[in-house]
Amino acid sequence: MAWDFSTEPEFEEKLEWIRRFRAERVDPLDLLHPDRAYHPLDDETGPIVRALKQQVRDQGLWAPHLGPELGGRGFGQVRLALINEILGASSWAPVIFGTAAPDTGNAEIIARYGTEEQKERYLQPLLEGECFSCFSMTEPQAGADPTMFTTRAVRDGDNWVITGRKYFSSNARTSKFVIVMAVTDPDVSPYKGMSMFLVPSDTPGIRMERNVGLLGEGPEDGMHALIAYDGVRVPGDALLGGEGQAFAIAQTRLGGGRVHHAMRVVGQCRRALDMMAERALSRETQGGRLADKQLVQADLADSYAQLTQFRLMVLYTAWQIDQYNDYKRVRKDIATIKFLTPKVLHDVVYRSMHLHGALGVSNEMPFADMWTGAAVMAVVDGPTEVHKITVARDLLRGYEATPGLWPTQHLPARREWARKQLENL
Repeated sequence: MAWDFSTEPEFEEKLEWIRRFRAERVDPLDLLHPDRAYHPLDDETGPIVRALKQQVRDQGLWAPHLGPELGGRGFGQVRLALINEILGASSWAPVIFGTAAPDTGNAEIIARYGTEEQKERYLQPLLEGECFSCFSMTEPQAGADPTMFTTRAVRDGDNWVITGRKYFSSNARTSKFVIVMAVTDPDVSPYKGMSMFLVPSDTPGIRMERNVGLLGEGPEDGMHALIAYDGVRVPGDALLGGEGQAFAIAQTRLGGGRVHHAMRVVGQCRRALDMMAERALSRETQGGRLADKQLVQADLADSYAQLTQFRLMVLYTAWQIDQYNDYKRVRKDIATIKFLTPKVLHDVVYRSMHLHGALGVSNEMPFADMWTGAAVMAVVDGPTEVHKITVARDLLRGYEATPGLWPTQHLPARREWARKQLENL
């Protein structure tokens, strides 16, 4: 089976435009407004961000993950991966290009499962880039394990009433609506007894208990909410997809998203490697450059090898999705890149940060957010351990136990087999 990641010259020109545009126009936002990418636009950021978004639209690159019928380009996963590799080095770039999580995944599932009314009310504002949304799934006592979810949605006439608590609901603080995953039939398997609901954030009964921040963020900076749903009443048409389809919808949402996360991490690691190489060539100690020290050379080589292997694995996974259009078929490789992502980010960023010495651990370099991202990537979209189990189980399905006492590659038995093969010539 042959495979490659080459793209046509016209698309390469688009990638080059994205590189220049991000470096010259978007990176300044990261430097001047580093913590405001997921906040509503104001008088200061609004004119700048809307102008940049329009330039992206003029290039036909807005929300490229969506199909042409929704204003995207339908690029496919390989091209999206190459785009996200460039955008990943910036916190503002996904917002400027309409590829920010969780909005991208939310837009995809509304486009696929939503009614026409739901698309007009919820999807269109997302596509226009004028609002944020929230995916409210995990719970305080359960994490991402759906078998332990307790948030319930109960029918009451033509309405549904949602009661429970959700944790780490990203962007709930600034969202216009949330997509809530709740148990609607506790008497069947959790994978068949949960449903999703589209709920405006200002619906009575939604109570933000607190906004949780990431490592190093102040108590007022959190963007990941602990939400109480205190008898939230929504109409029957708030149901997204069919009743009991929540798990299937969630898997549809997460498959491509994990590829995008991974390629954004590739972009961050490339930035860390660039800083590491620059530092090695620039800093002198004990009579020579850091670049001439063998341990530094080893760290550079390990970082390059680790990053290159990971990048190829992600692109191969994206290529398979494009070829087969079947996330289940590629499940093992999607899970593999998911658990590799935090390890690669941690290792490459740490080596670069360490090489910068005291400057590296100061707030005058960007390493803190990058390294914290490794811990975050190890738990978002399911913890690393879960994905390793998925890979092992899927891998073992292609094998069988040995039929006898000895392994099939046991050399005495193999030699006996070889003798018999040659006797029959």
